[in-house]
Amino acid sequence: MGDGGGGGDPLNAGQDDRLLLGKLLRMDVEGGSLTPEIRAKGLRNPWRFSFDRVTGDLYLGDVGQDLYEEVHFSPASSEGGENYGWNIMEGLHCFLRPDCSRDGLVLPVVEYGREDGCSVIGGHVYRGARYPGWHGVYFYADICSGRLWALQREGDVWESRRLLDTGLSISTFGEDENGEIYLASHGDGAVFRLDAAP
Repeated sequence: MGDGGGGGDPLNAGQDDRLLLGKLLRMDVEGGSLTPEIRAKGLRNPWRFSFDRVTGDLYLGDVGQDLYEEVHFSPASSEGGENYGWNIMEGLHCFLRPDCSRDGLVLPVVEYGREDGCSVIGGHVYRGARYPGWHGVYFYADICSGRLWALQREGDVWESRRLLDTGLSISTFGEDENGEIYLASHGDGAVFRLDAAP
């Protein structure tokens, strides 16, 4: 859930546990048990999250306020309760006060600024058969710039590489039952499969 808008989170929804706004929510629709709805907090405008179909890890794109876009990671072993920082932080930077406390916050694994776009589009981890070298690579984009990135973790280090300026208004990603990744262009409604250059 987004924080409710208004710019700068005037409701303080990202940090207020009494509100569902600014949160990653979960519901148990099969077991019937009472499960706390709030899985994580501190989100501004999450635009697409996905689970790695092999590891169960969670990747989440969160649209920034004025300066930074971010991608968060939560391992499958997490029991929840993460605080992704909004509105204390925007990306890796203090938002309201330059001397903010980062204690207890889970910061993004990657961020980018306005020189690279204006609104992150979270994608998927590649698990298809066509390109084995892509296995474990997370793809994400920006709707304004049309740029496409590949994010990969080596040990404790995350590396993000800009792959392509597509010229598209990429608004979402999807994957088929074989793990191949697709993206959609908001401008013309076209759907493209992610392929390597010939």
